[in-house]
Amino acid sequence: MSREARLLAVRAKVAAVAGGPLGAGVLAFGDARIDRCLPGGGLPLGRWHEAAGEGLDIETAAAASAFVAALAGPLARRGAVVWVMRRDDLYAPGLADLSFPAERLIQVHVRDEAQALAAVEDALGTAGVAAAIGEAQDIDLTGGRRLQLACERYGATGFVIRRRPFGGQAKRAASGSAAATRWMIAPASSEPGQGEPGLGLPRWRVDLQRCRGGWPGRWIVEKNDGPYPLRVVADLGDRQLETPQSLRLAG
Repeated sequence: MSREARLLAVRAKVAAVAGGPLGAGVLAFGDARIDRCLPGGGLPLGRWHEAAGEGLDIETAAAASAFVAALAGPLARRGAVVWVMRRDDLYAPGLADLSFPAERLIQVHVRDEAQALAAVEDALGTAGVAAAIGEAQDIDLTGGRRLQLACERYGATGFVIRRRPFGGQAKRAASGSAAATRWMIAPASSEPGQGEPGLGLPRWRVDLQRCRGGWPGRWIVEKNDGPYPLRVVADLGDRQLETPQSLRLAG
């Protein structure tokens, strides 16, 4: 199937889900510790954002993908979410545990990174798409600007999950990225509720490394079943929650 035919098929699915301009605004976390670091009091919508994991997670993208899925969940209620990937390893039913409505998801599989970024750009520029998520190892300034222009067309929000092919060579992140925010994500230990056995809600250690018009910050967050997608467990200024390695790096 040609690229044009695939795009038409995606647009037909999107049209069946939703349509019309979405507008911009922000996605609030509902906690001033994060929201005050972000321009407008929340994650800017109608822009695109980067997320990456640490260590081996830069290859599996498990933590970064879960974090992005949690953020994209509320957006999926406004329109379709297109997830572009090179490896067929996204377990869509598992997204329900992150309060993501999987029935709003459109998965697109591509051969290489160039196709992935082109597909994300096409999706962002399609009416009825609330968000597009793409997995890529690198994106240059020109590519970032193209994504931003596509976001502005209908007010869709983009996410690029940095993911390196298994066994691939590490690349230095492109400088001068046009991303509105850049996040580093790592898993954090969950804690069951009082008197509850087993595991608690999923948790992540998030590092907002860069934010246009805002400030960096570091927190532990967990999935939230309330009106906001994530709940702040602690600011990582609370040193007893930091790992020994992070304490050595900070010292």
